[in-house]
Amino acid sequence: MLLIRSIFCKFGIPFATNQVMRKRVLLLAVVLMSSTFALAQVQEINWMSFEEALAAQKKNPKKIMMDVYTNWCGPCKMLDKNTFHNKDVVEYINKNYYAVKFNGEGNSVVNYNGKAYKNANYKEELKNRRNSAHELTRALGVRAYPTIVYFNEEGKVIQPISGYMRPQQIELYLKLFHTDDYKNIKTQEEFNTYYKAFKAEFQE
Repeated sequence: MLLIRSIFCKFGIPFATNQVMRKRVLLLAVVLMSSTFALAQVQEINWMSFEEALAAQKKNPKKIMMDVYTNWCGPCKMLDKNTFHNKDVVEYINKNYYAVKFNGEGNSVVNYNGKAYKNANYKEELKNRRNSAHELTRALGVRAYPTIVYFNEEGKVIQPISGYMRPQQIELYLKLFHTDDYKNIKTQEEFNTYYKAFKAEFQE
């Protein structure tokens, strides 16, 4: 304490300014914590239920991106950890899509296009293992996990895309469907041309 006191005195700084310094350090800590919290908030996708997304479309039309996953699926967990927490992916999805997480083998009841979809053969004891597929999973044409299903502004299916994707891989599809470029692609050759010309901008 004497050493610290002598240093302050040597440079003509009254020791009493310690209180001011403490307040400044405390203020700086609060600012840093707020910035960290804000950054964490930015890196979270605004997930909602499918029915919430369909309702939101009626007020503010945007496309829907549905992540169809299961509790036992390893690549699903990788997609969530590595891709859906990527800053560029989060910002793009939150701005341009309504994001939905849907358990493809879950036990929820989902109302879509005037029909209630459920999982009649669901078994609670298998909730973290392979279970029966949800009726909506089958209706959307999902055959593997993870699958991302894209819907247009009217809630109609555009396309399901299966498999784990890194940020730059999912970027292609996010932009393909958001910009409606997919409407100009009718063949595999046309998609290959689009794929080769695409310039990824997201950071991995």
